[in-house]
Amino acid sequence: MRSRAEIFEHLKAKLVELFETDPAKITPEAHLYADLDIDSIDAIDLVLALKEYTGKKIQPEEFKSVRTVGDVVNAIEAILAK
Repeated sequence: MRSRAEIFEHLKAKLVELFETDPAKITPEAHLYADLDIDSIDAIDLVLALKEYTGKKIQPEEFKSVRTVGDVVNAIEAILAK
């Protein structure tokens, strides 16, 4: 089982790699859309990258309420716990 810190660090690395996001902006409180400029197309790319990371199919409803980086960490943690 991966720790929250490991999940966060992986997510941070993916955000930098996929979207050239400034690492300094990536905090658990950062809003994906407002703070990190991630749009709906980017969100799909992120979900695909996270599917690869978790090795599990990610259902859209699992990400409906995701707004912040911390929300993504919570969702991935829940998926990994299944």
